[in-house]
Amino acid sequence: MASTKSDHKWANTDYNIHELFKKRWSPRAFSDKRIERDMLRQLFDAARWAPSSYNEQPWRFIAATKDQPKEYERLSRVMNEKNRAWATSAPLLCLTLAKNDFEKFDRPNKHALHDVGQAISYFTIEAMRHDIYVHQMAGILPDKAYELFHISEHYTPVTMVAAGYIGDPEDLPENFQKMERAKRNRRSIDEIVFRGKWDDPKPL
Repeated sequence: MASTKSDHKWANTDYNIHELFKKRWSPRAFSDKRIERDMLRQLFDAARWAPSSYNEQPWRFIAATKDQPKEYERLSRVMNEKNRAWATSAPLLCLTLAKNDFEKFDRPNKHALHDVGQAISYFTIEAMRHDIYVHQMAGILPDKAYELFHISEHYTPVTMVAAGYIGDPEDLPENFQKMERAKRNRRSIDEIVFRGKWDDPKPL
């Protein structure tokens, strides 16, 4: 099995941020080690304590493990073909959903997608604390999700999440192995943070 601390995958950060952020990345190769039920509940407990607009907590999750083969297979059909080729090695699949409207107010919740992202970030960092890796996917089939899970029209499918312990890249289809070994990169701080006007940005 591949090491969980692969030098080429740890983030080369400009500042000494917490180790959990440095080690986090999105693998496609997962081992067949199961995630225990109490650990799964712990990860979702972290997710539910994420901040949200007006504390609406607009996130919902449809999850299945390989211990639940029928539910797992149904979830796998919500992914597009490319993601299904590797993600079905993960012991956990989870569809994230956002509630479209506020409960407290009669208006759309324009921040729901942002809040779902925060919740899954909390899930992800708690997972990394236990060497459980998370890969989030935009490549889903929303219409299929509505069909297979009878999802309320008041909710929008957002992403699919695959999670599990790190696996061996050589177990992946060949076309994914190069991506698995590629070095990570990010835009510089000055590219994403600035002061001043949009058309006249200055470094922070």
